[in-house]
Amino acid sequence: MLELIRDPLTHMVRNCADHGLEGPEERRRAGKPEAGRILLSARQEGGRILIQIADDGRGLDLDRVRRRALERGLVTEAALAGMDDADVARFVFRPGFSTAEAVTAVSGRGVGMDVVRTNIERIGGSVDLRSSAGRGTTLTIRIPLTLAIISGLIVQAEAERFAVPQAAVVELVRVGPGGATLEWVNVAPVLRLRGQLLPLVPLGALLGLAPALEAGAAVEGFVAVLQADAGRFGLLVDGVFDTEEIVVKPVAPILRDLAAFSGNTILGDGGVIMILDPGGVARLAGLSLGRAGEAEAEGAAESTDTAQLLLFRAGGQPTPSPCRSAWWRGSRRCRRRASSSWARARRCSIAGG
Repeated sequence: MLELIRDPLTHMVRNCADHGLEGPEERRRAGKPEAGRILLSARQEGGRILIQIADDGRGLDLDRVRRRALERGLVTEAALAGMDDADVARFVFRPGFSTAEAVTAVSGRGVGMDVVRTNIERIGGSVDLRSSAGRGTTLTIRIPLTLAIISGLIVQAEAERFAVPQAAVVELVRVGPGGATLEWVNVAPVLRLRGQLLPLVPLGALLGLAPALEAGAAVEGFVAVLQADAGRFGLLVDGVFDTEEIVVKPVAPILRDLAAFSGNTILGDGGVIMILDPGGVARLAGLSLGRAGEAEAEGAAESTDTAQLLLFRAGGQPTPSPCRSAWWRGSRRCRRRASSSWARARRCSIAGG
């Protein structure tokens, strides 16, 4: 595995140094230190190894990427107008695609990011890119652990069982009679946990196993509080079984683009279940720290008719004070994508893969 990822990692680090980082003078004008920084980190996340290469350079020139994609005939103007920045950035993984004017001895060497992606996918991994203009670019590689043994919490949504990596589980909370009660912000369920509002992701609805929850509906089950890249969130499930030591098997190549799953395993009773990737579940549900902040601002702007007020007495006069709360809204498009992904996983023979 090291031999297969050595060249892709080298190429990405060279790209960061050659195309990502600005020169000393340009960095001074931008208010940055003269010396640029490239950060390479690796950690285990669920059933995968996560490797990140990040720089604090200029970021991708998305306008140039759009122009080059149109010049090469990779997309129509109508389709390009409907793409978000993340989709536009992924054009750099197309064969032969480059925004560089000339090949340099540091990065180019005739090798493109499509070769990097091919080598990573050859071992069942995936590579993604996030870029922010003026702030830098982060490349994320996810590689499955081959026959690794992890501790997993077995949960149930509708009639299906799933495994959640125990390392990502912070705590379990029962909801319903005798337990905690869900609250609603517009149509999004949240859980008030020790004074903080926790966004909830109903697993059954996310994967298309159950209809979406109706605002204000009574809900019974369990909330597994998970820690992911986007922060903490609650996974709403119907039942919780036990913690088991499970052998992680990588997903079949046809399923490698299903972000919600990091692998599969065979339980002691012979059942084949999918292993959930907390970070992938959060992304499919539309959870991110940045979007949560934007949503909170939108919610505050839209809530002009009614507001929650805390009434207290100061100097003998009742004084109202607005109560602000965190706000989260899931993406319908993300839920539809997750639903179709689970349908594809169900049609494939996981055991054979």
